[in-house]
Amino acid sequence: MDIPCFSILYFISICMFALEVCKSVDVLSSSETIRDGDTLVSAGEKFQLGFFSPGNSSYRFLAIWYHNIPEKTTVWVANGDNPVNDSSGVLRIGSEGKLVLVDQAERVLWSSNNMNATSQSVVAKLLDSGNLVLKDDSENVSGNYLWQSFDHPSNTLLVGMKLGWDLRMGLDRHMTSWKSAEDPSTGDFTFGVDLGGIIPQLVIRKGRVKYFRSGPWNGIQFGRMPMVPNLIFIPKFVNNSQEVYFTFNHFNESTITRLVLNASGNHQRYLWSEKTQEWTMIYMLPYDACDVYGKCGSNSMCTISNSPICSCMIGYQPKSQAEWDTLVWSSGCVSKNPFNCSKGEGFKRLKGVKMPDLLQFTMNTSMSLKECELECFKNCSCRAYANIDATGGGSGCLLWFGDLLDVRILSRSANQDLYIRVSASDLDSVNSKGKEWVAVAISMAFVVLSVVLYFCIVWKRKKHAQGITFDLQAEDENNLHLPIFDMVTILRATNNFCDSNKLGEGGFGPVYKAWKLWLKRKVPDFIDPQLQNSFDLSEVVKCIQVGLLCVQRHPDDRPNMSSVLLMLDSESASLPQPKQPGFYIERSSENTDVEMSRRDGNSNKITMTLLEGR
Repeated sequence: MDIPCFSILYFISICMFALEVCKSVDVLSSSETIRDGDTLVSAGEKFQLGFFSPGNSSYRFLAIWYHNIPEKTTVWVANGDNPVNDSSGVLRIGSEGKLVLVDQAERVLWSSNNMNATSQSVVAKLLDSGNLVLKDDSENVSGNYLWQSFDHPSNTLLVGMKLGWDLRMGLDRHMTSWKSAEDPSTGDFTFGVDLGGIIPQLVIRKGRVKYFRSGPWNGIQFGRMPMVPNLIFIPKFVNNSQEVYFTFNHFNESTITRLVLNASGNHQRYLWSEKTQEWTMIYMLPYDACDVYGKCGSNSMCTISNSPICSCMIGYQPKSQAEWDTLVWSSGCVSKNPFNCSKGEGFKRLKGVKMPDLLQFTMNTSMSLKECELECFKNCSCRAYANIDATGGGSGCLLWFGDLLDVRILSRSANQDLYIRVSASDLDSVNSKGKEWVAVAISMAFVVLSVVLYFCIVWKRKKHAQGITFDLQAEDENNLHLPIFDMVTILRATNNFCDSNKLGEGGFGPVYKAWKLWLKRKVPDFIDPQLQNSFDLSEVVKCIQVGLLCVQRHPDDRPNMSSVLLMLDSESASLPQPKQPGFYIERSSENTDVEMSRRDGNSNKITMTLLEGR
């Protein structure tokens, strides 16, 4: 039977449509376009690219956002400064192998800035990292991109993105804030790695003016930003001859976190909560008033726990006391005494501070800290010095000249110390104050100790007045918890050494009722009624049993000290039954018959016990 031609054409059309549907939606080829309403979705369905309008805006922007997060969260915008006025925007790969965004009038609103390439083999692909890449599809080399969005961040830094410099290409990857939450055009703030002072720092700028500074990289961390892995992300800083950048990775794959530079210039880290289905801000920089660049002016320190927060460094005074009295500190501080390299000048060590900004400085990577001090001392213009690198105990020399700016006390311990130049008179003042503080500290310690001793004595007297006390401190070298009985306890237990409690008397003193009660299995009767609920009975029995083993008649039957310690310390040790104690004396009811048991002496030594009738 003949098959009509239209049926064959229909079948071919269906197959082609199926192939089109099955084709990966994360790739844009040179023959395809993305119009408003179309999207690319990464292979793992983590990110999506398309057109969107922020807030109540009617403008359309080409952007990338999280695919599976209900709250649309944009992470990259292409045409922030040139929006599409309507829904006519089209993204395609142009004839020169570049991504091009045009409007209805074919006006180019945005394009990738890569080198020209043959457009037929160039494709654009959205990766699961959120990176939009342009690559030559004929080359099977991973990571060899003609262009990538990760090299051109907007206001968001994702996992794996690099914030900093590719020195080979002169590429500066920095974040740029939006103008507002509804306007993704270029805002007032940028955040990136500053190489102006050779030693890298992380800096937020408002225009060209510094707004926040992390402090210089010291080989371990930025002064204000510890590079410590945590349960959310793992920070990393790379500093070599080819690249200088900050990045971070997931602690685990299930964590979704991002960095944002908001319209107010705040650097914020967010964490997505699957439970609450919302973003939670973990931290923000600037964190407090002392984080604002140069808050207290030059030659001063900012301490957020103090009131007021600003104070002049040692040897300096406010440039305008009237301004400082009104809590306006921007004028900073000036030196009380001129530095002239005179005899007696020295340096004051400041611990736990953010290093001053690198405005006027020199550095030497081979000097020791002592050599650095001598170098600074020789130059009267040198105001401070420190190690460059904090790794391995510190190395290198960093010298500051002129004013010291943006120094703050860090809430977390820093791993670098700053040494500031101090005049002879100020150094004497520092030393005398140090001695005064030592004297005050000693006096306070004496007062506190006296008060503690007083209350201890009062407490002990109250306890003695109430009854028997026990001291269960460990006194032996193996730190075993052996009971120690004070004199009051012994007096009460023996009824002031009354004869009615006396069993006998030997070379080491009287032996009391323990043995008789042990034989009658009435050990609980030996315990004072006031203490019945104070101890575990089994522990008391063990202590009495060990004690009786130690006073057995024959020395060979007695355990040595190591065995005693083992018995007392072990819960599972099997204890032998004690034999009759040495010098055990028992009187008959008529007090006439006396039975005497004498401890056998070792070798020729004999212990004699004198008995007196009553």
